[in-house]
Amino acid sequence: MNDALMLDARDGEGAISFARSFVKSDAFMLLFREGMALVEQTANYLDSEGRADSAALPRPAALNYATESMRLTTRLMQIASWLLVQRAVAEGEMTVEQAQAENGKMRVGEAMVGLAPEEAEALPQGLRELMAHSLRLQDRIRHLEKLMSGADAPVEPANPVQDQLASLQARLGLAR
Repeated sequence: MNDALMLDARDGEGAISFARSFVKSDAFMLLFREGMALVEQTANYLDSEGRADSAALPRPAALNYATESMRLTTRLMQIASWLLVQRAVAEGEMTVEQAQAENGKMRVGEAMVGLAPEEAEALPQGLRELMAHSLRLQDRIRHLEKLMSGADAPVEPANPVQDQLASLQARLGLAR
């Protein structure tokens, strides 16, 4: 992250200031282009090479292919929506506050539970590469969402020993 973004993020307006700075940065435009290119690349794969790949799969793997391609498409539509809203802010078509309201309606979701490794391995390499790229992009955007909303405040680390002691004391009626 460049120094201008870091300084602007600390100027008293916090997350909103960071959001305004970030969406106008070169880093955002790189992220935007990467996301949109991945959407296009995925559409091309699923409409051509992916059809041939899925037709050649045995039935259980074909069902997994269908499920994972649907998850991939859903994930990419969430990513594209988020990127387009952020670009609208950068171009002055929306305010940061309007973007936060829009993003509140449809957040970039958590990664869904994936297939078992042996099931994933049976999928075509092209689909697996697209899935992996989309999951990395999703993680980056979720991290940015937290930074932009100010929700990335430090959390005090849990003390598992202390938690267990408190649990035992409560069970034994020794809680204070």
